[in-house]
Amino acid sequence: RTHTYIQDALKEAGVDEVIIYCVNDGAVMNAWGDDQGIDGSMITFMADAYGELTRLLQMELTHPGPVSIGIHGRCKRHALYVVDGVVKVVNVAEREDDPAGDAFPEITCAPAMIEAINGVSAADKSEL
Repeated sequence: RTHTYIQDALKEAGVDEVIIYCVNDGAVMNAWGDDQGIDGSMITFMADAYGELTRLLQMELTHPGPVSIGIHGRCKRHALYVVDGVVKVVNVAEREDDPAGDAFPEITCAPAMIEAINGVSAADKSEL
């Protein structure tokens, strides 16, 4: 569950909505959202049932390790900060020994993204 204090910190950083998507079907994403209690929050769960968004973002997990054991079409763990359709930050939790980013997801979690967003915001302000 995403705690209120994390949502408050994201809002303070200027985030309007957090979209979490997964290569899965809509029913699974709806059930996950229900389980996580996202109704009424700034969080939206979306399905990428056919992996189209994942491929367009070039985030498909193609490392030979997972593929060799039958894991196909999975998405790398990543986080994007997008402003008016422009990607400002891309963080990918991927290492040679952890291609899916499951063991070291920190770079894609809220604190790291807030830090990156604040860095972008400061750079944008300095251009004025």
